Amino acid sequence: MKSVTALISTVFFASTVLAQSTAPQYGQCGGTGWTGATTCPSGWTCTVSNPYYSQCLPGGNGGSPPPTSTVSNGGGGTSTTSTTAASGTTTLQAGYSFIRAVEDPNFHKYLQSEVLNTASDAVLGSPATAAQFQITNGQLIQNANGTTPLYATVEPRANSTVTKLKMSWSAEPDSGDGAGTFMWSGDTVEWSIPTIDRPQLNAWLVCPDAAGNLDVYINLGAYDYMTPAGCADETIHAYTGATATP
Repeated sequence: MKSVTALISTVFFASTVLAQSTAPQYGQCGGTGWTGATTCPSGWTCTVSNPYYSQCLPGGNGGSPPPTSTVSNGGGGTSTTSTTAASGTTTLQAGYSFIRAVEDPNFHKYLQSEVLNTASDAVLGSPATAAQFQITNGQLIQNANGTTPLYATVEPRANSTVTKLKMSWSAEPDSGDGAGTFMWSGDTVEWSIPTIDRPQLNAWLVCPDAAGNLDVYINLGAYDYMTPAGCADETIHAYTGATATP
């Protein structure tokens, strides 16, 4: 009887370790400094977006991300990634987070208003102009430079053929049946609404407008699948450093 009990315990322990060592579908599976799971579920592949972020995407047979190359600084120190973006100078307020993309071509571009600190389109932009956010009671709230808060609102879906919904900022929050819910999943921003069945709650799109502003959309489809022309698939994440950095 003891041997049977020991065998069951061993099997349970092994299955628990396996579950803990496998990243979830669409979850992070690698990147510089990443200490979590690096193996994807069967039928999924750990795909490198940039040196700092790899994600489990459909296809393949699981596995860890391939090695990534780095750029040496030539002085025997740590490797670096060069950038020309300016860092922010505004200190992060208690209870708030910066929100930024982590995939190319919008790596470390930060969520903000198109017209800074005003009710306008939600865009990604420079760390120097990054806004600060919190999610409270399902509302994504922008601390508009310490003035009246701004609320993320999402345009209604006109019909079932629409595959992306534009996000903007408003002095009033969405309400009623048309209001979705923002939430954190780890450090990732997600959005859901009962009337739309989304295959991936953390899928976003960034699509430049005619003036080159990087407008932010809810992606109603799966990440990196049938991406609209001109748009880029993104996930957006909290960053809680003292200031916004490139």
